[in-house]
Amino acid sequence: MKKKFIIRDISWLSFNGRVLQEAADTSNPLIERIHFLGIFSNNLDEFFRVRVATLKRMLEFGSKAELRMHLEKNPKRIMEDINQIVLLQQNEFNRIWDEIIREMKRNNVFIKTEKQLTLPQQKFVQQYFDSEVRSNIIPLMIESIPEFPNLREKSLYLAVQMSSSANAYQHKFAVIEVPTRVMNRFVLLPSHNNQTHIILLEDVIRFNLKYIFGHMDLDRFNAWIFKVTRDAEIDLDNDVSTNLIQKIEAGIKKRKRGKTVRLVYDKEIDSILLKYLFKRLNLSSKDSVIPGGRIHNFMDFMNFPDVFPKKKSHRKIITLSALKDSPRVTDVVLKKDVLLCFPYHSFDSLIDLLREAAMDANVKSIKITAYRVAPSSKVMNALINAARNGKQVTVMLELRARFHEEANLYWKTILEEEGIHVLIGIHEMKVHAKLCVIRKIVGNRSKKYGFISTGNLDENTAKIYTDFCLLTSNATIMADIERVFQYLEKPKENKNMIDECSKLITCPKNLRLDMSKLIDFEIRQAKKGKQAGMILKMNSLSDEILIDHLFEAARFGVKIRLIIRGIFCMLTDLPKLKNHVQAISIVDEYLEHSRVFIFYHGGNEKIFISSADWMVRNLDHRVEVTCPVNNIKLKKELKDILNLQWHDNVKARVLDDQLSNRYKPNTGEKKLRSQIAIMKYLSEK
Repeated sequence: MKKKFIIRDISWLSFNGRVLQEAADTSNPLIERIHFLGIFSNNLDEFFRVRVATLKRMLEFGSKAELRMHLEKNPKRIMEDINQIVLLQQNEFNRIWDEIIREMKRNNVFIKTEKQLTLPQQKFVQQYFDSEVRSNIIPLMIESIPEFPNLREKSLYLAVQMSSSANAYQHKFAVIEVPTRVMNRFVLLPSHNNQTHIILLEDVIRFNLKYIFGHMDLDRFNAWIFKVTRDAEIDLDNDVSTNLIQKIEAGIKKRKRGKTVRLVYDKEIDSILLKYLFKRLNLSSKDSVIPGGRIHNFMDFMNFPDVFPKKKSHRKIITLSALKDSPRVTDVVLKKDVLLCFPYHSFDSLIDLLREAAMDANVKSIKITAYRVAPSSKVMNALINAARNGKQVTVMLELRARFHEEANLYWKTILEEEGIHVLIGIHEMKVHAKLCVIRKIVGNRSKKYGFISTGNLDENTAKIYTDFCLLTSNATIMADIERVFQYLEKPKENKNMIDECSKLITCPKNLRLDMSKLIDFEIRQAKKGKQAGMILKMNSLSDEILIDHLFEAARFGVKIRLIIRGIFCMLTDLPKLKNHVQAISIVDEYLEHSRVFIFYHGGNEKIFISSADWMVRNLDHRVEVTCPVNNIKLKKELKDILNLQWHDNVKARVLDDQLSNRYKPNTGEKKLRSQIAIMKYLSEK
């Protein structure tokens, strides 16, 4: 039987392959190519921490896992495919890195190892180690430790072998954590002739091994890099006697001791030492053990120093003319809807809206959801100032936002100390919606305004993630947001409130149903021989029910255009689809993160922005909000932007059943790179 869907994990690896293509693209600036290697590495780490760890638990627990997770049909086969693809991608990664090293040399930038240092550089490295590094490392003599140390996630380690030239059989092993958590991994060396020399922190340590272990009457020292990846899932049991905060705190501690799911190491490592690590880490040949080059933890290379000749950047931050001409964002939003397009538009406009509310004597309350925020969050600071100014502030803080649990627990404490009412989520349901409602008194009337966004309230990621944020004072939308908050505040008493929204489409329950109805309308139009179509933009498309519905629409001639950044499980090459389905993925300097759904709807187009992807987890296990955009000007703007993306012939890849990641063919048209074209489009508005 021919397969109906692409396996989600294999599709995700294909997405990360597109990231790797950007690192290989010589038209990208060298610093960006290095950054893309870092992004690829970071993505892969998270993939192993979450998805591979989940598959391993499926294999370990079998049918018992069904109560706790969505079972894949053949986790063993998926794991085999994953390991094969990852090894091929790792080989391509190494090839690209070798190419980048050669290009760096042509730009007079050199990464020096501990064996390539000049005498002045050797002196510098020894002094740097003594003054900066030594106090930050604690070598562990692993042979003499009964229990192997708990190696930390995202940390880099040196496996050290020491021996004596006088006795070849005398050797000792040690492990040193490279202190990249507290120190920069890239150390600039003294250099000359307009050259830039860089040494990695682990090589600073390698150079000084003889000083670290010199007291042990050993004179031969070798060290190889390795790192471990652990199961990062936090298993929240149903013990009602334990509150959510205690569960998350315990889960974070458990994560730090999670089962090792991957070992990545320098393939030149001594075989005896490697076997010893295998044994002490309880690994076997069945586990994901990946040999690689000398350098690992490339996620650090996302912060590689920009020491290359500067090239003109096409990046610029745009402030909407309507906001630029008004002293207050609030005044504009109370009169008309405003659509912010991050990162092209300044995130400051959203922060200004909150700051103005914090200082406005007529503002009585602010309610907002927060999934992920910046470490030093200006959004949170604005809310704290609002509380200090006597406003009633409610923050829905999702404590289970993956890898942000500790940060959100921290913010919970800070906010509550300021008298802010903090909501911490719903049982077995994450709150992923991005909402804000502000209530103020205008004359003798209560007026509400706020926003709905497709992305997180993080001013840092807003510089690199593309998202839409609708600022509005539409009374119906604000009333719907209030209904959502009533549900969040008392989910048991107000469990039906979230389903009573008149404009907003909510998850769980409603989005799949409403999207199916809109698809059905297009099918009816196509059956009548009328124009029918849709363009759907999202991060991931994996929900089998909606994919089946799209299959049906395509069979009846509905024209379906899909712009999917990441996971894409729909087959598009089936003969029955008659070329009515086309799908692309855009991977470029900015991370495409927004969700936009456009239905032709008989010429009366229905356009929505959403926080939800079409995945089971979003549709059934999260509180999400999808918002219609009715303003004619803003509808046109969204259509224009998606049309620019659809016609991208520089950074768009065709999503096909073979997962080929081939670039969209350019059939003689002028080159169009959508992110640059969108910036130009918005600059002219």
